[in-house]
Amino acid sequence: MQSKLFSLIESLTNVCIGFVISIIANLLIFPLFGFYPTLSQATNIGIIYTLISILRSYLLRRLFNLIKK
Repeated sequence: MQSKLFSLIESLTNVCIGFVISIIANLLIFPLFGFYPTLSQATNIGIIYTLISILRSYLLRRLFNLIKK
């Protein structure tokens, strides 16, 4: 079983890596659909989707903890 600190480090690492991947994906995929975002726009879009992902993960975790009881 991992410590709470290590769990936090793992979660933060996962979010940071996902954030960087989302920026790169925005820059590569959006042009296929005719949208050419600047680095700033790609970063802002990445922030929005990262926050949505964190919220989704948190709510699902709370739901499953509620169901588990």
